[in-house]
Amino acid sequence: MDRRTRLVAGAGLLSLVAVLAWASSPSWVIGRLAWVAADPLRLTATLAVVAIVRPLFAWPTTLLAVVAGYGLGLAGFPLALGLVVLTSLPPYWLAGRGVGEGRVAAAGERLVAETGALRSVAGSRLLPLPSDVVSAGAGVAGVGPGAFALGTAVGEVPWVAVGVLAGDSLGTLRTASLSAVMDPRVVGGASLLAVLAFAGPAYRLLASRSVEQ
Repeated sequence: MDRRTRLVAGAGLLSLVAVLAWASSPSWVIGRLAWVAADPLRLTATLAVVAIVRPLFAWPTTLLAVVAGYGLGLAGFPLALGLVVLTSLPPYWLAGRGVGEGRVAAAGERLVAETGALRSVAGSRLLPLPSDVVSAGAGVAGVGPGAFALGTAVGEVPWVAVGVLAGDSLGTLRTASLSAVMDPRVVGGASLLAVLAFAGPAYRLLASRSVEQ
């Protein structure tokens, strides 16, 4: 497949994702999942399917945690965390396969090498960034699958916990607001932990570049 064909295919895929995201929203999905929550087994199976297809629609991963919390209460936390790891794998895998040599990939690899794969993924997950952006970045940077999965699980803990708590407190899924689960205290605390995770490695990289120049 030549470069032009890959560009056309990539543009077509992005267009398809944009149309699908426009045609169906997280709120619509939440409303349709309400009846599933009455049966734990049915809920688990349905959420697993949603986790697999979620990247195609660019839905937030918090959707999974909210529905798990609504259907299973606080006991839904392990399921929600596992599903968040599962749903992060497709964009990670695709980005890793499509990456080539370039400045972005090289910069990512240097940061991961200095920070450590597990620490870099966990720190990135603590930032209030779109999940799929972090997943793709880890794939581009060449993070191994084991470190990626474990780092995702560690870094997503605060976001999944907030989502499960929000779902557990809902009277009906139709009243769910995904923006409401982003508690400023959680965002601030998680961001601070992320800064602490990257501060030392980032400083060392900058210092080494200054010496080289």
